[in-house]
Amino acid sequence: MLVRTVILYAVMTVCAVAFHENTFAVWELKEQLQILYINMWELLHQLEYVNSDQRVVVYAEIEHIKQEIIRTIDLLVEHDQQQHP
Repeated sequence: MLVRTVILYAVMTVCAVAFHENTFAVWELKEQLQILYINMWELLHQLEYVNSDQRVVVYAEIEHIKQEIIRTIDLLVEHDQQQHP
């Protein structure tokens, strides 16, 4: 897992040197998207063992993360459209 993380950061660092104006912004958004995916996975995993009272809270958190993922993807698409009209 650590090796994959190091490789991922190395690749993202190399990508940050690309020839786009918003490269660092895109890199940050991609990093945020990865964090959101990990958070979503953890929330889905929590559904396996939470009781019914906690399940409502987990569902609300899942909905919040889902909206954040959608917003981040929209921002990534917007940056791409600015770079490639």
